[in-house]
Order: sequence, then structure tokens, then C-alpha cells
Amino acid sequence: MTYHSLRQPRLWSRAGAAGLAVVVTASLGLPATAASSSPATHRGHDERASAATLSGKPPIVIGHRGAPGYRPEHTLASYKLAIQMGADYIEPDVVSTKDGVLVARHENLITDTTDVADHPEFADRYTTKTVDGDDLTGWFVEDFTLAELNTLRAKERLPDVRPANTRYNGRFKVPTLDQILAMVKRKSEQNHRRIGVYIETKHPTYFRSIGLRLDNRLLRDLREGGWGGPHAKVYLQSFETGNLRFLDRKSHFRLVQLIDSSGAPYNLEAAGNPTTYADLVTPAGLRRIATYADGIGPNKDLLITRDADGFLDEVTAVVARAHNNGLVVHPFTFRDENQFLPADYRIGDDPNAKGDAFAEYDAFFDLGIDGLFSDFTDTAVAARAFYFDMPLPRTG
Repeated sequence: MTYHSLRQPRLWSRAGAAGLAVVVTASLGLPATAASSSPATHRGHDERASAATLSGKPPIVIGHRGAPGYRPEHTLASYKLAIQMGADYIEPDVVSTKDGVLVARHENLITDTTDVADHPEFADRYTTKTVDGDDLTGWFVEDFTLAELNTLRAKERLPDVRPANTRYNGRFKVPTLDQILAMVKRKSEQNHRRIGVYIETKHPTYFRSIGLRLDNRLLRDLREGGWGGPHAKVYLQSFETGNLRFLDRKSHFRLVQLIDSSGAPYNLEAAGNPTTYADLVTPAGLRRIATYADGIGPNKDLLITRDADGFLDEVTAVVARAHNNGLVVHPFTFRDENQFLPADYRIGDDPNAKGDAFAEYDAFFDLGIDGLFSDFTDTAVAARAFYFDMPLPRTG
């Protein structure tokens, strides 16, 4: 089914969202649920419990790299702000220093997220490496000990998109996973609510190739940080499949297979296996994922495709297929700026201005997603509260 008939000149109405959900559930042979009714309609607790999510509960909000809409990503300040805004989980991406300490960076290339270029003492470490088949040039975290990394400071990765965040450049260190885990425990106690961690291992095949395997270090840090119990509020995720299978054998944590809209898991590509991400969202692919993982984290374009002009187009069967295999669905990444929104929800011509992000959340809530990654935790939490008629979480 397509979105074409539901488009408005600028905004898609909530009534349109509800109508879409009814058609989608019918087309996939699913029962119409409370989540298919108009988000503007008042729902009681019992009705919310029958939402189209796998658990029947409203979806979780994951602070993607913290709250990078407001602070430089993967800093303690960013994570703390996401928690303050009501995130259920915060998402650290972990890479390894030269001396085997896990730290939070989106990539091992740290040129654009730290002030390393301003440190002449590290000029000789500027180099080119091949990571996951791509040639990259700059400074890499695995060439620095933790002590050396502590002399650097984080900076905004998207200064042209989020110029207000640049005022925080130079103020925050690159945090270790140990520091993040300890901070989340403190914040859970202060806020009187359990906050979880949703950790991604970055480039596990590459790090294993240079003798810095991430998986065992990750499990060690979780255990030593007091997150090792069977009821720990932890998700572990990866774009690769091999390390998730390893973690499935070695731990009890909930695992999520990340799935991009193009390409393939690098561990499979490196081994000559032709399986692509597109193959992973087929019925057979999702059945295989269910043998080692508890959910999928798909690019949101895999759930509702976009046409050549950037408008929402086809609703896919991925959510229904995943749920049929007992897998939760946590799509990425929701952002407020026009350039990241479907064309349906952009407001004005400034790509960096905020569009109608609430309408996008409504569209994906209608599909029955179980959680989502957002750069703007406050928007995601508010959108969920509006849609499911639920109170905002206690924050502080």
C-alpha cells in the first residue's frame, strides 16, 4: 500500500495516520488494534496495553548517542541530557583504545568528533587505513592509549546542521564505557526509575583483526559494572552477525541485529558470503535472525519506503514478519531537522530547520514498532505520550 493518497500539502493529519494503520493491518492480515485508532482519541490503560507492539506496551525511546540534537554526541553530557528528557535507554557505540579500553565513539575515526587535529604532538598519527573495505584517512582511536585520548576533547560532528552545539566544543572528554555504566546507575537512583543501556559494538571484525576484540571486553565491563544479572536492562546490537552469534553463546543479554537499507554485514562480506541486508528482512532471513537475536534495528526506510522525491511510499511487511518470529523492531534514526524527515513532513525550505517530526512518529507508531532511536529524546518522548495518551516519565 502507498502513502500517495494520504499526502497533504505540508502536514499529514492524525486522522490520515489512523486510516493508514487500519489499511496496513488489514493488508497484512493483522487485527486492527488500539494503535490503529486515531492518536487524538483518548485511550485508557487497558486499550494502550493492546497496542500493536510485540509486548502490547508502548514503544521504548532510545537516546541515540545520547541527545545529539543538543550536545555533542557520545559525551556524558549528551547521555545525561537524554536521561533528563526521559529516555528509557541511552545508546553508547563502543570502540577500543590501543590499550584495550572501551570508549564511546560512533566510529574509530575520531577526526571529526574530537579536537585531535589541534594537537601537534599527535600529528604523526595521521594515517590511512582500510576499515570494513573502505579507505579512511585521519586519526584513529586504536592508535591512542586511554591516557592520550583523555587529553583530547569532543566536538560537534555536524556543525553546519547543529551550529548551536559547537559552543560545547572542547568541554567534554571521550567517556569510557565504565564511566557511562556508572553514570547510568547513578541517574537511575536519582530519578527513581531504571534506565537501560543499548550498546553497539562498532566494526567488530576490524577490531578483531588488529587484536582488540570488542566482545569479551564488553561482557567484562558489563559484569564488573554490576550489569551482569539476568534482569539487567541491557541491549547489545551490531550491524554484523558473527559477533551477535558469539554474544548469544556467551551471554544472556538481549541482542538486536541492525539492518541498513543497503549493503551487507561486513563479516559476511569479508568471508565471501553473498547475504545482504535485504536478505535479512525476508521471511527466511528473519527466521535465521530469531535463532540468535531478540530483535532487529532496521533503517526506518525498510519499514516505509520513500519515492524519488523523498515522500513516504510503500509500507512493507517487515514489522509483521519480525513480530511473527518473536522479534522486536527498533528502527533508526528519528531526527527533527527537515533534511532527515520524509518530504511529507518538512516545513519550509531550510534543511536545518525543524519539521513536523510528530507526524513522522505517528506514522511509525501506527506500524507497531517496539522502540526507536532518536537524536531528540524530548520530541520522541512527547510524541509517544501524545500518541498513546500516557504520562511523561519522571525526570531530573
